[in-house]
Amino acid sequence: MARTVADVMTRDPITVQPDAPLKDAIQILADKRISGLPVVDQSGKLVGVISETDLMWRESGVTPPAYIMLLDSVIYLENPARYDRDLHKALGQSVGEVMSRDPVTISPDKTLGEAARILHERSVHRLPVIDDQHRIVGILTRGDVVRAMADAE
Repeated sequence: MARTVADVMTRDPITVQPDAPLKDAIQILADKRISGLPVVDQSGKLVGVISETDLMWRESGVTPPAYIMLLDSVIYLENPARYDRDLHKALGQSVGEVMSRDPVTISPDKTLGEAARILHERSVHRLPVIDDQHRIVGILTRGDVVRAMADAE
């Protein structure tokens, strides 16, 4: 019988709310030695994820989009909206300002194989596990999948 996400996931993961100060989320990530946190609203519904990748903007800075001038007009070579979003992340002070919205998720009844495929194909490091009401019930990381593979051997 194939193992499911529920068999392997970490139950009741640490979460933060969008209005939490960014410094609190950074401290949790550092203290717990984890790379990301689900972000939930007051009812426990998943609204995003904050990860190390989201926080790199604070240290690395933001580069304005490349452009060329043509007859007194500015032509952007990249999407300037992306620059605005990246700048907002770099300057954000709350979790909600910096988090990634619409994270890739999975339900607890999916097989571990399906989860591994999503982790690989979508190049994500973690999958929030949600129930039918979109509430977070667990989290599955690449490390969880590898440990499950080792246990099966």
